[in-house]
Amino acid sequence: MILDVKNLTKTFNKNNSVFTAVDNINFQLGRKECLGIVGESGSGKSTIAKMLVKLVEPDSGEINFLGKDLVTMNRSELRKTRKDIQMIFQNPIDSFNPRKKLKTSISAGLKYTLGLNKHQINNQVDEALNLVGLKSEYKNRHINKISGGECQRAAIARSIILKPQLLICDEITSALDVSVQAQIIELLVELKEKLDMSYIFITHDLILAKYLCDRILVMYKGNEVESGNAEDIFENPMHPYTKLLLSCIMTIDNIDENKDINYEKLQHSGGCKFKEMCPDRIEICNSCNPEIKEIGDRRVRCHMYNK
Repeated sequence: MILDVKNLTKTFNKNNSVFTAVDNINFQLGRKECLGIVGESGSGKSTIAKMLVKLVEPDSGEINFLGKDLVTMNRSELRKTRKDIQMIFQNPIDSFNPRKKLKTSISAGLKYTLGLNKHQINNQVDEALNLVGLKSEYKNRHINKISGGECQRAAIARSIILKPQLLICDEITSALDVSVQAQIIELLVELKEKLDMSYIFITHDLILAKYLCDRILVMYKGNEVESGNAEDIFENPMHPYTKLLLSCIMTIDNIDENKDINYEKLQHSGGCKFKEMCPDRIEICNSCNPEIKEIGDRRVRCHMYNK
């Protein structure tokens, strides 16, 4: 096991009220495994990703990565660990400095973690670009001189240059054309085998999740509502929310991740967080949010399975 997340919780203050973005989440990730985290805007997917790379501090919980808790690490320990866990962001263009050549951005992690000389760094940049299908000449270009697909490949090169053991992909294909999406996904599959990496793949696109992921974690309003083997979830969804997602032409791309989230509507008066939309609602759903129930290799949060 490479990652063991326990009781991870994060709240934010919004409009003088406390909003729970991630509510007591638990999951594990094995070596060379890909975990897909799916759910609509406001479900907590990206907040989990940011906590894993310490861009956001959790309120409570554990992030045990390679046997050490990232939450309690001091700055020196965290710096040594950063090379083993990297993240690719949704909008690659925004993550590059337009004034600097690609080689400067791609190699930044090498300077801070490995202390290599210029010749060694140059060779590593060439190797990383080659792995993502870009010619070495791209290292001398600026980000505004390449296409969206090439920009995402450069972002992947920056993330893998340190040869991390865990790569977190946060909606990395959502801004790309369909043909380019397919190329990026194929690239991720190849890199997983070549570099023995584990993935956390955050997406709205359930078709991509089915193709790429070994296991799926379904999120709704900060809660895990269902998780398990990807094939099992797609063939036999158990939670009403998962069933709803899979009935909607296998995609929730119509939900705009960048829209303004109405945090007041995300709050609820008690009971199951999905009760207002659930076709299978029973009386207890109005007063009690269900606990996670383990059923074989599956986990599901629904009163139907607690009878």
